[in-house]
Parts: sequence; structure tokens; C-alpha cells
Amino acid sequence: PGTNPWEAMASSSAFRMPGYALLVFVAVLAQTEGFYLPGVAPRAFKDGEAVNMKVQTLVSTETPLQFDYYQLPFCEPGQIKDLPENLGEALAGEKAHTSAFDARMKVDEYCKTLCRKKYSPQQMEEFQDFAILEYRVNMRLDSLPIAEMNRFAYDDDPEKTIEMYNLGYALGGKLEDALSNSEKPEAPADSYVLNNHLRFKILYHPAATRGAGSSLEEEEEEAGSFIVGFQVVPYSIKHTYNGRFNESGIPYVKLSSCVQPPKGLFEAHVPQLIDPVKGGEVIWTYDVEWEESSVKWASRWDVYLQMTDDHIHWFSIVNSLVILLFLSAIVGLIMARILRKDLARYNEAALSAEQRAEAASEMREETGWKLVYGDVFRPPSAGTLLAVYAGTGAQLAVMAILTLGCAVLGFLSPANRGSLLSSVLFFFVLMGAPAGYVSARFCQLVKEQNHFKATLLTAIVFPGVSFIIFFGVNLIAWSKQSSSAVPFGTLIVLMLLWFGVSLPLIFFGAYLGFKRAPIDLPCSVSPIPRQIPPQVWYLSYGIPAIGGGLLSFGAVFVEMFFILSSIWQHRFYYMFGFLGLVFFILIVTCAEIALVLCYLHLVAEDYRWWWKSMLGGGSIAFYMYAYGVYHYMSRAHPAAQFDLLSASIYFGYMGIFCYAVFVLFGFTGFMSCFIFIRKIYGSVKID
Repeated sequence: PGTNPWEAMASSSAFRMPGYALLVFVAVLAQTEGFYLPGVAPRAFKDGEAVNMKVQTLVSTETPLQFDYYQLPFCEPGQIKDLPENLGEALAGEKAHTSAFDARMKVDEYCKTLCRKKYSPQQMEEFQDFAILEYRVNMRLDSLPIAEMNRFAYDDDPEKTIEMYNLGYALGGKLEDALSNSEKPEAPADSYVLNNHLRFKILYHPAATRGAGSSLEEEEEEAGSFIVGFQVVPYSIKHTYNGRFNESGIPYVKLSSCVQPPKGLFEAHVPQLIDPVKGGEVIWTYDVEWEESSVKWASRWDVYLQMTDDHIHWFSIVNSLVILLFLSAIVGLIMARILRKDLARYNEAALSAEQRAEAASEMREETGWKLVYGDVFRPPSAGTLLAVYAGTGAQLAVMAILTLGCAVLGFLSPANRGSLLSSVLFFFVLMGAPAGYVSARFCQLVKEQNHFKATLLTAIVFPGVSFIIFFGVNLIAWSKQSSSAVPFGTLIVLMLLWFGVSLPLIFFGAYLGFKRAPIDLPCSVSPIPRQIPPQVWYLSYGIPAIGGGLLSFGAVFVEMFFILSSIWQHRFYYMFGFLGLVFFILIVTCAEIALVLCYLHLVAEDYRWWWKSMLGGGSIAFYMYAYGVYHYMSRAHPAAQFDLLSASIYFGYMGIFCYAVFVLFGFTGFMSCFIFIRKIYGSVKID
């Protein structure tokens, strides 16, 4: 504390040493836990200034379907304006609109009438359907999402409490049996109520501190205040009024069910029932309460981003490290005992005459990886496609590293909505040059003569398959009028990024790759392929990949559970430090698994390692998809499990994600095997 770490590193000669550099880098990462760039500039509101509440989407933990706010017949402002959104928000379906709610800085108001609406039975039935599926309404104010706050006590220490958030507020709910019998005897047992009254609690923090010669109140009034919290408590109230309802008096219509300021209490009331048979009238109202908070503007997101289960993540890290150490021990055994002994037999220059004679007699009866040196670099079937996936895997790997790096450093804060999806897309598009380069280098290796075809395939195979799935899901969403559907204009933007940015970069990278001399191989390929002996059952195509993928999935499944749960429950996932560690462990794990499986195949004189190495590394994607299916079936509401739109959105996007995982970690396994094979055959004196 009190010193500049960068100056200390610059002045230290040890900073040039890799070990110290790595130690310092890890230490710096550890300091970034509470640091993030909010992505928006702070704005101070003066007393009495209007603040704009924006409405967004309706989401549920029972189904992946989300709907636009105004797809239900809520109260509308005079003119609904669609607010600007970035590419990430458009892809996620997070549309924001202006609303009829009116609030002013530090002005408490109670029982303001939003509107009175008469609903048909069909409209009431629609409200009931959304209440049954436990849909919640999302809003935001000054980029802060609205939330219901709940305080919980620890079991081991009841005096210690923690405040947890639940994004949005419930549209409605099931009428409790006791309330149904006492307050509304004629209500059926399966009645649902509509939350038609909202009590907003807005927290603010003064933007100014007291200066000399002026009072604190004067400073606050001049500088304004920051909004640091946006909370809500929903109520269901069947409002009543005396005489005729005065439409022209909105929003200050006097309701007999409300006690006017200063307390804004409610008279004894019955809930607003949803009547899907007769329809009915609903009066929508709201309160606005302002409360000064000690939370500063820079810390207003802490309640959303706090970690309450970090011990589980550390357990996941330890579990992954145990698997990694186990695999590293196997690889070390191969390198230290088997390969060293085998290589020594071939490097006869270092042996005595007696040792050379003994090695020569052993070689006559020897079988294993040494005997396939003339075929180990023989181009595989569909070699061009393998080179294409190698290039795309390099593109995805660089994209993932850059995105995680920005996230760990705090540049992808949830305050900057849609930034994560936007970064993933832009980094993928901009990394077209590495994809073209790597693809071109391996196209030379597999003797692909048509350079244009190989480069074009690199540009369209992975994005094309993903876009077809994406477009199919959106066709279904458009037909169902879901807000999950991406606007047509956004699809045009994606096409422009694909063909206007990614495609030229891939061709540029391929141009550089094809200009280079082919990769130097330690062994020449024999003109006649060697016959592969019959393989044991556990070395067939499927079984090694099944075992390898299971080990890899074991290293990552805990973090995947948290990610899927955060998405399903519409909570913020911000533990990118843990995710970065798990990603690094997974990269090494997949590389070592592919390396071990590759060596087992070579020992069995099977030189068809090319596609098997990619399958061994990428097979984790099949386990991820299977776990995604289990997660969906265990979380989704029975009415939504077999709904076409719900299933297509979830499984379609899950398929795109797992396809990317297969290509990325398949590339990891393939590259580790390629480097390993070049190394061991380059150390053998064969020619």
C-alpha cells in the first residue's frame, strides 16, 4: 500500500524472469476482484428532475422464453419509444422502451394512478398464463436493473445476515388458500392474482461533499445526487373509488383503497384477482420512495455481483487440479520412462558396441509407434476439412482468451449491457487473420491444391452452420412473436460483419500462410501405406473419446452448473476470475488427454491420429450438451418442456455453444498431438 506496483516491477531486474513475471501477473489478477469499469459515465440528477424508468422484458425461471413488456396490455405512455441498443442487447433480446411511470429526484409520491383498463376474458387469460409460469417484469433506471431485495440469516450465525436480490418483480401469483377463504370466499382454489401496485424504492447518494462557506444542503442541491439503488415491492390490490372514476385526474385520482401521503398506507383490501371467464377492470398504481444511501456510485453494482458461494468454486478448482495432476503424471510417465527408453535404442551413437548389438536384436521383434514413422504424417481423409477446423479452432481460442482477459480486468461489466456478447462477436470477427493463416499452413501439410476453396471453407463452415441454426431458431421465435427473436436489421449487421470483415481477414491470413514454406516434417511419407493391424476394442473411434471427454467434463462441470443456473435464473454471472482459471485448466486437460490417446493409438500401430486427436479433445462438447439437456428437463415447467419455441431456443443456442466448444478444444487436442508427434519422431534417427 502506498507504492506504485508498476514502478517497483520496472525497477526490479527480477521482473524479466519468467517465474517472477508469472507471480506478479497472478498477484495483479488477484487485486482485480472488486474492480470494474461501469461502462457508463455517472450522472447526477438535481432535486425535482425527472428520472426515466424504462421497461424491458418478461422472463421466467420456468421457461427460456422471454417476451416484450408491451406484448401484454399494460399501461402505455402517450408514445412508446424504443431506446437504442447495442448488438449484444439485440442478440439477447433485451429491448428497452419508455414507460408511463413518472418519478422525480427526491420527491416521494404515493398511490399514483398509472391508468385504468378494462380487460376481456382473453386478455385476463393471457395474464393468468404468465402468472402460472411465474414471469417477472424487468425494468431499469439509470442503467440499474430493478430488483426485489430479500435479507437472509446464516444458519450457523443467525445474527449475521446477507441481502440477496431477485431481478424484476413477479407479474402475479397464486392466491393463498387462507386468503382465498377469508377475503374472497367466492374465489376458486386455483385463482391467481395480478400485482397491479408497485412500490418503488430508489436509493440515492449525494454527488457533493460539504465545502467551506456553504451548507451541505446547498451543495447537494447544486451538484445533484447519484442513483445507487432501484428496488421494488409488488402488491395485489383491488382498488376502489367513490362515485365516478375521473380519467382526467390521472395520475392523482383519489382512491378509497389508498391513504394519501405521507405514509401511503393501504386500507384493508382484497387482492386483484385474475378472472379469465368474465374479464374485468384493473387500476394500475405505484408509489415512489426516495432514501439516502451511504453506497457510492462506483459500488452500486456490488449487491448484484457479490459472491456468496466462492468456496464451491474453489472446490471446483481443486477438483480440476487433481484431474490435471493425474493426467500430467501419466504424460510424465510416457515421456520419462517409455519414450526415453525407446529413443535411446535408436540413438545408437551414444551407445557402446555391446549396447548397440543388444538394441539391434530387440528391434527385430519390436512393434509400436516406431514402426509407423513412414505413415504418421500421411494426410488423412477429409484433410482439407481438418485444416479448416484447425483454423477456426485457432480463431475461437484467441477470441476466448481475449474475451476472458477483458472480463477478468473488468471491461465487461454488466452495467454496460450487452458488452459480453458484443465482445465475443467482435473478437471472433477480428480474429479472422489467425484462422486463415493456421488453415493455410495445414492445407499445405495435407496437400490441398485448391487454396481458394480451402480459404472459403474456413470462412463459411463454422459461421455458416451456426448461422443456419440461429436463423432457424429465429424463424420459430418470429412465428410466436417472442421478443427473443432477433430483428431483421440485426441479421443484416451480422451478415455484414461476416462477409465484410471476417471474410477479408481470413483471406488475408491465408495469403500470408500460403506464402510461407510448408511445415518441415521429421519423417517422409512412404509411397505405400502400411497395413494397420486389428485394434483392440477399447481403441475404437468412440470409446477413447468417451473416456477422454468424461475426464475433461469432470474438470469443468461445477462451473458449467453455475453458468447455466445464472442464465436460467436471470442472474448476473461475474466470476470471470474463476472461469479464467477453469478455462486454463481445461485447455491443459484436453491437450494431455488427446496426447495420451494419441500415443496409445501409435503404440497399437494405428497412424490415423489426425481426426482422433480432434475428437479426443473436443468430445467434452457432447457431455456439455447432455448436461444441458438434463438441466433443461429438470428446470423447465412441465408445460414448457415440450413447447416448440422453448425447446428450439434452448437447444438451438446450446447446440451453437457446444459446436464452438468442440471446435476449440478439438483444435487444442489436435495441436498438442501434432507438436508431440513432431517432437518424438524428430528425436529418432530414422533416416
